[in-house]
Parts: sequence; structure tokens; C-alpha cells
Amino acid sequence: MRMKILFVIDTYDTSNNGTSISAQRFAAELRRRGHEVKILTAGEPGEDRFALPTFKMPVFQPLMDKHDFNFAYNEEETIRKAVDWADIVHCFLPFAIEVEAKKYADKTGKPSTAAFHIQPQNMTSSVSMGKVEWFNELFYRNFRNSLYNKFRHVHCPSQFMADEIARRGYTAKLHVISNGIQDEFLEAGHRNLTEGKPQKMPEYEGKLLVMMVGRLSQEKRQDVVINAVPYSKYADRIQLVFAGRGPEYDKYVELGKALKNPPQFVYKSRDELIGLLSQTDLYVHASDMESEAISCIEAFATGLVPVIANSEVSATPQFALDGRSLFMPGNPKDLARAMDYWLDHPNERHYMETLYQKAAKHYSLSNSVRMFEEMLQEEIEDNRRAQN
Repeated sequence: MRMKILFVIDTYDTSNNGTSISAQRFAAELRRRGHEVKILTAGEPGEDRFALPTFKMPVFQPLMDKHDFNFAYNEEETIRKAVDWADIVHCFLPFAIEVEAKKYADKTGKPSTAAFHIQPQNMTSSVSMGKVEWFNELFYRNFRNSLYNKFRHVHCPSQFMADEIARRGYTAKLHVISNGIQDEFLEAGHRNLTEGKPQKMPEYEGKLLVMMVGRLSQEKRQDVVINAVPYSKYADRIQLVFAGRGPEYDKYVELGKALKNPPQFVYKSRDELIGLLSQTDLYVHASDMESEAISCIEAFATGLVPVIANSEVSATPQFALDGRSLFMPGNPKDLARAMDYWLDHPNERHYMETLYQKAAKHYSLSNSVRMFEEMLQEEIEDNRRAQN
């Protein structure tokens, strides 16, 4: 069934935010499958969107700019026009425009769904309170009462995230659907493992390339990766590369100056990122908090063994095929131990690269969007029954 689908998301046009990237990829794939998709978001007008003004936050706007995130201004007339256009409304975030879109959808009898992409810890970490449990619980409770318990169907990018909100009294039917990876990562992994990885660029020859992809923010813990290098027996050969940008950039540049090979900080297009991952020896994901970490899946899809922080508030440990790919979160010495194991055993690493690349096929974008379509259609049927 062809649908007119409205995505409601405060910030859409950025490549430094996992939720925005997921929305962009889902929109493109849904259009490829014959649906019409428009975006209700802050920013400039366009054929594919209903544009809202950007809401500038007093005091906190410089921090928002560093995260490449902006709230949309709650302009009622534009929100209503967007909802009137749609067959179904899908809300990505739990903020003002999503609340207003849901309220108007209910008033007009339009079916609607939501997604739980943003952990409260992603927000509270920005003010150094990411591990303050009562503070995070306030956000979980507010999100639940103001928005999520008004929906019948909610998309969760991981079983971890579904479990987290279910135990906090979220009552919707929870659909566990990965944000999905593009075929280009899987295709590169197949080439790397069957034809051999490309020769390293001259600046990386003779070095062991260790990479992490993600926003440079407190909860992602790039500092743990930098601090782990001196504990490694390969400290003089390791070249760290961090793909991403964010508020901790200056801090991490300064921290990395003590290494023989100071970390490189890059910001790449998809194809450039695939090329860099294809030259990498080992991938590290040190984040304390993740609702899924699609960048980790993309890395092992290209044929890399990941080393993952075994955090209790992160979904990413689910990707580890065995304990050798896990380390104690926030512990540089244990990360160095895990990295050294894989660097010490290249044959075993190559064998596991094949298994990880195979495992990545379960997270294809096309499969995720097919499951997402099924959720939307289920909501349309449930809404129709509720109207009769």
C-alpha cells in the first residue's frame, strides 16, 4: 500500500547525528519503495519538507551548535498543514513539535507512530550528569507521560532500548527494528574479505590503524581510546583516527598530543568513510551510552573486528560475537588488553572479520525499512478500527 508518510524531527539536515542520518536513509528507501515522504523540521523550505523556524535556546545554544542539533519552533499552522497532508505521521523525537503533531493527529483521527532514538543520557551527558540516575529518570518519565504513552506503536532501534522503556512503564507495542546499514558497507566488506583490503595510504604505511566513528561528546568516550594507547605494546605504531565532530574536539586534540602518533580527527562522506574503514586494522567503540550505534555495525560490515565497551546502558555490546570483543567501560588498561589480543593474533582476527561481516547482513537497511513499513500499516489498521 502506497503511503504519504510525514517524518517529524527537529533537526534533519546533518550528518553528525545518528537519528537524523537514520531519518534520511529511511526516507530515501521508503521513496525507492514507492511511498511519498515529507519532513516536518527546522530549516530551509524545500519540495520534500514543511519548514519550521529554528528555536534558539538561551544559554545553551552554543552547546547545541557544537552538537549540530537545533530544536524546531512550535509553529502551529505549519504543523497542522503537514499533518493534514499525510496518511500517517511518524515522530522521531520527544520534543515540542512532535508533541504538537501528535496532538493534532489525534484530533483529526490521523494514524501516528513514534520512535525512541534518544536516550536521556545522550542529553544529560552534555551537562556532565549522564550517570546521575535520578536526573535521567526524570527525562524518561517526562518523555513517557508527555508523548510516548499516547501512541499504540513505538519503534526501538534495539532490544536493549525496548527493555529500558518497557520496564519504565511505556505501554505501546514496541517494534525492535535496527536503524539499518546501507548496502555499500556490506559490498565493501565482501570485497575486502574476498579480494583483499586496499593498500594503506602512504601516511598509514607501517602503522596499525585503529578507528572509532561517532560524535565527539562526553558519553562517546574517545578519551578512553586515547588513554589506552600508552598501555598497548603497540603504542609506537598505533595511529588513532576519529571520524566525527563535536564539543569535545579541543579537549581530545590536547589529550592526544602526548601520543607518538597524535590522533587524527576527520569528517568524511559515506564513500570516503568506507575507504578509510577498509584500510583500518581494528575498530573500537568506547561509548558508555548508545541506543544502537549504527556506526559500529557499519564498521564490522566492512570487515573489521570491533572492540566494544561492555556498558550496562548501551545496546552496542549485543554485537560482540564473543567476550574477546568486549572491554570494561571507561577502563583504558582493559581496552589496551583487548586491542593487543587482536593485534597479536592477525590470523584469528581475519577469521573473526569474516564472521562479523556475515553477521552485519542481518542489519541491512532494506530489511529494516520493510519492518518499518509493516509497523506503519499495522497502526493504520488499528487506527481504522478505533475510528469505527
